[in-house]
Amino acid sequence: MNQIEPKQERKAMSNAEKQKRYRERQKERGLQEMRGYLSPEAKECYKLISEQTNWSDSVILSNAVRLTYAAYKNGQIGLLNSWLKNNKL
Repeated sequence: MNQIEPKQERKAMSNAEKQKRYRERQKERGLQEMRGYLSPEAKECYKLISEQTNWSDSVILSNAVRLTYAAYKNGQIGLLNSWLKNNKL
C-alpha cells in the first residue's frame, strides 16, 4: 500500500526575510543599493526631474552618478560644482 506523504507546510516569510531575499537577488543581477539623504536643494531638483521624466528613483540615481562621473572624467567637475553653487543648488 502506497502511503501519501503529508504536504510540507511552507513557512510564511517575514517582511525582513523577503527584503533580504530581494536584496540578494538584486546583487546577483549586478545591482548595488545606495542610500543617503537629500538636501532641500537636491529634493527640489529630484522633484522636478521626476515630474518631467517619470524616471524611477533608481534611474535618477544611476544617471546622477553617471553624469557626475562624466564631468569628472572630462575635467569638468569644478565647473559643475561652481554651477551648482552659483545657482544655489
